[in-house]
Amino acid sequence: MNATNGTGSLKMPPETAVLLFAGRPLPRPLRGLAAVQVGEDAGGTDALDAAIARYRRLVVVGGDADLARLVTRLLRTDRLDVEIGYAPQRRTPATAAYRLPAGWRAARRARWGAAHSVPLVRDDAGTALVGIGRWLPVDGAAVLRGEGIVDDAALFDGDVVEVLIEPMGTAPGVRAGVPGRRGRVRRWVAGRAAQLGTTGALVVRDGIFSSRTAKRSTFYRHIEDWLLVR
Repeated sequence: MNATNGTGSLKMPPETAVLLFAGRPLPRPLRGLAAVQVGEDAGGTDALDAAIARYRRLVVVGGDADLARLVTRLLRTDRLDVEIGYAPQRRTPATAAYRLPAGWRAARRARWGAAHSVPLVRDDAGTALVGIGRWLPVDGAAVLRGEGIVDDAALFDGDVVEVLIEPMGTAPGVRAGVPGRRGRVRRWVAGRAAQLGTTGALVVRDGIFSSRTAKRSTFYRHIEDWLLVR
């Protein structure tokens, strides 16, 4: 899909670079664009900062954690004006949340699509969430004990196995739910913020586990949106 200027005429996308995480190859539809290898160390952060400073559109070739890493960096450097395309090899929780394709279709869309504002969901540690978050029991406990709310609505009060938190592509921005025995959420509660008070929980953001036990955790919609190509 080619971007247009609203009158039907072709509008070329802004200067674009491709961010290749964990040594992933460059997809065919993205050939001809500048490619930046991004590692997991401090050098990877330097590479992100250099790309953010130079390009108006960045395409993530990686997974949800890589996309979240870029959005988090844009948040912390106050550069949410940079457009972001996403080209994962396979479908992910983020592609489901934002109704994005995967594979070569995703790469083509990320290069030629138009950018749209979508809610930016972050937590109280300043880390963006793009696919799925979890509140889990700690220290081998069978249940998570505490209270969860979304805005003013009760999510749970007592013991649950876990809580799932997902960003939404539209307002109000975030939703949370408690999975049943088969792992499916029957009731999602949507709002601007999902909050947890607990005796102890492990916070998971897009598959990345926190290193510390939390007694309070919040995922909420940031005051600014981010620009997603779709």
